[in-house]
Amino acid sequence: MTEFQRLMEDEFGPARAGLVADSLHLPGFDATASEALAAGADPKDVWRAVCDLHEIPAERRLGRDVPPTR
Repeated sequence: MTEFQRLMEDEFGPARAGLVADSLHLPGFDATASEALAAGADPKDVWRAVCDLHEIPAERRLGRDVPPTR
């Protein structure tokens, strides 16, 4: 779940990520991203559906690079 939220914020920004998750209807789930996750859908599958619907290119589907922590 945390990874899903990070990817959503990377792509849509912290202010819009929740709005997109709560309002974007994903046809494959017949639900919003938030509803699909609450119903137990795999976050990876939900993220892929969001990417497909928004035509997010492959190079951005893994989110931004995060430097390792020590």
